[in-house]
Amino acid sequence: MKKLISTHIMAILFILLVGCSANETKSEKKEAAEQNEVAVEEELRLVSTTVAATEIFDALELDLVGIPTSYKDIPKRYEGVQEVGNPMSPDMELVKSLAPTDVFSVTTLQTDLEEVFERVNLDATFLNFQSLDSMLEEIRRLGENYDREKLANELVHSIQSQLEKIESDVAERGAPTVLILLGVPGSYLVATEHSYIGDLVKRAGGINIVQGEEVEYLASNTEYLQQANPDVILRAAHGMPEDVIKMFDEKFQTNDIWKHFNAVKNDRVYDLEEELFPTTGNLSVVEAMDELVKMLYP
Repeated sequence: MKKLISTHIMAILFILLVGCSANETKSEKKEAAEQNEVAVEEELRLVSTTVAATEIFDALELDLVGIPTSYKDIPKRYEGVQEVGNPMSPDMELVKSLAPTDVFSVTTLQTDLEEVFERVNLDATFLNFQSLDSMLEEIRRLGENYDREKLANELVHSIQSQLEKIESDVAERGAPTVLILLGVPGSYLVATEHSYIGDLVKRAGGINIVQGEEVEYLASNTEYLQQANPDVILRAAHGMPEDVIKMFDEKFQTNDIWKHFNAVKNDRVYDLEEELFPTTGNLSVVEAMDELVKMLYP
């Protein structure tokens, strides 16, 4: 009988020891996984070469080792972080010296920069911010790639819900016809609905006078534009805003044809602030839409 009891006790002790050992193993594995996650995050060395991308990384609470050089405000999170030069021509040797794990630019600069990155053996990611939907998709993808899915989904939902309200508010108002001019120092182009600003105008209920085109921008034909006679003219300045606005003013004053546009006659020509209306998407989109609505529906 004693032998039987002793056997039972030994069996119970064995089960307890195995259980404790299993629990310790699970605990050790969990701790190791958590340490590994921290190590992976510590190993990330991200470089952002555009302001729009930098703002999104800030919203996703991601640290950077390199940021663009810009006259625009950079999020406070990145005070003291190494600047790597102008978004259109970053200092590649400086970028490389930061030993980045990932480098980011935007697709509108891909043609100009892809080969330059390859020349210094840097594999850059070009984010597509050419429309609102593509920007939101990139935010989701960054959230998935860098364990920021919750933040990314909250950001996307916030933007979408605010824009849906704006679009709903203007749905029953008369749709104005709109001409969008994109100015760069010395010249200007006509923006179609496939451009970022054109996408915003469409969402705000405006009708772009240029239809049926697949490209983002077209060369300007003033006589054709005058025949379309838009209700509103939007002038976007890119690159050197003050110089571009002066150029627009001069052309509108010296070329007599502009005086015949209804938008000019009715004083419905608006200069778009570059920080709110860049050529690619950014996180100021809701504020930009609010301003746009004021212009289209005075």
